[in-house]
Amino acid sequence: MCRNIRTLFNFDPPATNEEIYAASLQYVRKITGYNKPSKINEEAFNQAINEIAKVTSNLLNSLETSAEPRNREIEAERARIRSAKRFGTE
Repeated sequence: MCRNIRTLFNFDPPATNEEIYAASLQYVRKITGYNKPSKINEEAFNQAINEIAKVTSNLLNSLETSAEPRNREIEAERARIRSAKRFGTE
């Protein structure tokens, strides 16, 4: 369920609004237990997603580091290698 909640800080290029929104959506889904809310809860659900995305964006913009930005392609390849080792696939 939380496959889109991943590290978003210190990447080149920086995290996009779509990535931040996807992580916020997965977070709200996880804590509410809803994959899709009922009509009566839909407004609160969507408001929470938007507020969490805004706070996350503010957080990412205010963080500082002296580390070199990570490369998305290299990190994706490392994840594929870890997955292959873990699940025994090539």
